[in-house]
Amino acid sequence: MPNSIVLAKNYAPLLDEVYKNASVTADLVSDQGMMKAGANANEILYPQIDVTGLGDYDRNSGYTNGAVSVVWKTATFNYDRGTKISVDSMDDQETFNIAYGQAASTLRREKVAPEADAFTFATLAGTEGISVAIPATYANAEEFLEALLVAKNKMDEDEVPEEGRILYATHTLLNSVMALDTTKSREVLSSYSVKRGVPQSRFYTAIDLLDGKTSGEELGHYKKATAGKDINFMIIHKPAIIKFDKHVTGNVIDPANNPDADSYIIKYRKYGIVDVYKNKVAGIYLSNKA
Repeated sequence: MPNSIVLAKNYAPLLDEVYKNASVTADLVSDQGMMKAGANANEILYPQIDVTGLGDYDRNSGYTNGAVSVVWKTATFNYDRGTKISVDSMDDQETFNIAYGQAASTLRREKVAPEADAFTFATLAGTEGISVAIPATYANAEEFLEALLVAKNKMDEDEVPEEGRILYATHTLLNSVMALDTTKSREVLSSYSVKRGVPQSRFYTAIDLLDGKTSGEELGHYKKATAGKDINFMIIHKPAIIKFDKHVTGNVIDPANNPDADSYIIKYRKYGIVDVYKNKVAGIYLSNKA
């Protein structure tokens, strides 16, 4: 079965595309060039830059002396998840060699992408210091639009650059505004270069990651935490967050190299981080239900 490894490698780009299409937070992936390794393997360092302001200009002595401060802050990787799936060689053969591909793509589309999205939103929502609206359930599109204007005003007053803001909202809310088809609705939404509809099942203020081992958690994945609230919408200024994967691996062991069974083994692991720059918390705005 030597070709199985080659097929798996060739299939990897397609699986990556499946993940990108299924994920709604792929837009938030950070530039890794802004990060560097920390003192410990599970840490990264990111720069926090501050400069002094203007002073009075003196015609005799000239400029006041300013200063720039670059401090490297430490952040710890907070996401390490994986799974191992077995596909019997006859199941693969009798499905015309699609069982492996279907299992791998289904894993990324139905498990990996939704969990990564839910973890991203819950982590950002739980960050201290972000802007949070009064909890509310919007009865109609007009109330949602008013809430968006309040959010825009808040971020404008906090001097968060408009460029780079991404609006995430439930499909129900976005569709309700689209149904209005008015100049006002188009104008409010046009201030966001990127707008993403999010399934409510990924949109919570807190989640529990199931370990896949203990009783009641054998199936793994995630669920809404007891203290979690449904999110209406989030506005995220991309430069305000840290989101990237240090290590993602997905490979297949063919049956000839499986000592336990005549099966393919599909392995997948994702190790990364979602965090917020400590001096940019104003770049996150959250609205959740009561």
